[in-house]
Amino acid sequence: MTDSLDEALDDATRRFRSRHPKSARLARAAAEVMPGGNTRSVLHTDPFGIRIDRAEGAVLTTVDGEHVVDLLGDYSAGLLGRRPEVADAVRRVLARGWGYGAMGEPETTFAQALVERFDSVDQVRFTNSGSEADLMAVLTARHVTGRDRVVVFDGAYHGGPMTFLPGSAPVRVPFDFAALPYNDTVAVEAEFTHHGEEIACVLVEPMLGAGGCIPASPHFLSALRSLTRAHGSLLVMDEVMTSRLAVGGAQQVYGVHADLTVLGKYFGGGLSFGAFGGPRRVMAAFDPAQGGLTHGGTFNNNAFTMAVGSAVTEMLDADTLKRLNDRGDRLRDQLNDALTPVRFCVTGTGSMMTMHPTPGPVEQWSDIAEVDPRWRRLLFHDLLARGYYIAERGYLALSLALTEQHLDGFVAAARAFATEHADLVASNAPTRSSNRSTPT
Repeated sequence: MTDSLDEALDDATRRFRSRHPKSARLARAAAEVMPGGNTRSVLHTDPFGIRIDRAEGAVLTTVDGEHVVDLLGDYSAGLLGRRPEVADAVRRVLARGWGYGAMGEPETTFAQALVERFDSVDQVRFTNSGSEADLMAVLTARHVTGRDRVVVFDGAYHGGPMTFLPGSAPVRVPFDFAALPYNDTVAVEAEFTHHGEEIACVLVEPMLGAGGCIPASPHFLSALRSLTRAHGSLLVMDEVMTSRLAVGGAQQVYGVHADLTVLGKYFGGGLSFGAFGGPRRVMAAFDPAQGGLTHGGTFNNNAFTMAVGSAVTEMLDADTLKRLNDRGDRLRDQLNDALTPVRFCVTGTGSMMTMHPTPGPVEQWSDIAEVDPRWRRLLFHDLLARGYYIAERGYLALSLALTEQHLDGFVAAARAFATEHADLVASNAPTRSSNRSTPT
């Protein structure tokens, strides 16, 4: 099995090289001036990443002339696809000028729209990215509570400085973290029993994103809400990804309200964006009239993102998001069926999901920590060769630009992959059970 899987991956890699000679040349040039040839580590793939020349709708065209359907959606930031409304908003800013070094009216309009969407948010502050927003939210919680300890979860990604995946520790901010197993209420209860008076906040993704699209159980999130409230800690919900699950995000879906909410990605329409917000009693920490904290950032309120954000919030109404997430639920079921021959399972919720080379179930990061990475790379290269682009880790996030024809073709490609490589699976591998992971 090992030799056959290696051979299949080597063959897929050779074919990838032969199809992308220009990307290979550009990768070598990039490596001379950027370590690893890029400046966003998640985009690194072996033997080199593809280079995109242009994009239209849900189709990407590589510098080598290949057309591929974009299932990745820029890691959930590209929810809209390439909509003319975004381009129009940018053009209006270009027409009236930008870089004011002052405030503009779209900033207030955008903030009002976000406050109206999230019941737990009375006020927001903008940042350049979800990474910055997560960091600012935790710093805010530490300041407001006067405590230092931060409860987080294995496999979580809260931006570059607060990642809890293997190899991330050297670039992690040096806070007093307690990293616990995800969806493990007993572990969290024990942590609060021993350190409740030290805990400033619990920082949680309602669905582990980079950690494998593993949704939280309703009981788990409810327990976090109860424990933080009982011990005077803040519940910080990282909704950079999950805010697309409903107008009010995962908090609306689960019926659990946070003390601080972190936003990012798609609200910027493809431009740099982040925000954090909460009730007035918490956000008052930044009010200059009350001796507030300083929060700088040259581009926090850049004219382009403020204008685009106002347009995006108008487009993403409840019906639009429901249709998108229902479509994702159907696709996940179809993929689970299509990938049966290779014993894969597909986890996620709504329009975001990850294909795992394990029969499942997957409820914590540890459930996928030991999977064979060769299967992930083989799936990535196989689907790319068939005209579909996902993340190498098996992740995809649907955009509004995708059609039913695109998704039907993708399911067919996944089924073809599974059929072709079924013989690589050991004959005594366990049978996959159903693993439809959606919050209730």
